[in-house]
Amino acid sequence: MAKCELTGKIFQAGNNVSHAKNRNKRRFNPNLQKVSFWSDTLNKKISLIVATSAIRDIDKAGSFDSYIIKSDNEKLSKKISRIKKEITSN
Repeated sequence: MAKCELTGKIFQAGNNVSHAKNRNKRRFNPNLQKVSFWSDTLNKKISLIVATSAIRDIDKAGSFDSYIIKSDNEKLSKKISRIKKEITSN
């Protein structure tokens, strides 16, 4: 299943509705991209699969490290949770 590692976004279910009001099930997939971010405190590149909305949020926060520190632990994947512990310990 495709899932954003930072925000936890997954697909949403809905219907395609024709002009005649016929309904067919469909999936609305998030716009996921494979991106590498530079961590200043760890001094290394981290590649993740994230939604484009998360990329905009990281740009708004200023850096990857500041976004991770501010983010909620429940939404983060296990991989990112370990990275967050490393960042906060340094």
